[in-house]
Amino acid sequence: MARNDERRSALADAGIRVLAEQGARGLTHRAVDSAAGTPRGTASNYFPTRDDLISALVDRIGERLTPEPEVVAAVDRSPDRTLFADYLRDVVRRLSADPHVSLALFELRLEAARRPTVAEALGAWRQRAFQADLAFNAEAGLPGGRTEIALFHYAIDGLMLDQLTVPLDTGMSADAVVDELVSRILR
Repeated sequence: MARNDERRSALADAGIRVLAEQGARGLTHRAVDSAAGTPRGTASNYFPTRDDLISALVDRIGERLTPEPEVVAAVDRSPDRTLFADYLRDVVRRLSADPHVSLALFELRLEAARRPTVAEALGAWRQRAFQADLAFNAEAGLPGGRTEIALFHYAIDGLMLDQLTVPLDTGMSADAVVDELVSRILR
């Protein structure tokens, strides 16, 4: 079958919606076909196994969470805590702008606790993303190293889980939370 990248992306996007709306148990090839509005069997032609489908969803989530070029280009500014906070706010903005992606990512993380193949695919992607964050931070001359970047990953994951599910009523905006995290972690 000829490779159709647009259809592949559309199917993966539909899979992300299914995963976010129905959870891992609802993620079937048939459900993806239905969500994508494609004939039955289309998703299984592109992703023959559930593991292939999940791998495609992980890749597509990574694509959809990639920062916009103009955000990356802002490195020309002074590499300080303010710039670092701006980057974190952008991460939170991207995660918040498309709740399906964030919810699907959390669903995959829960599924990874039960299925080693999901853990392998998702773990490899998360590790690559973490290494890319470390490299970006170092190349940009931003403050913080491996430990600080890890702490920010943990904190942003927790913030997003809170925002997407049953948020605490703290009176703090997500931006205020990011500012506090930066001031407390990057001393």
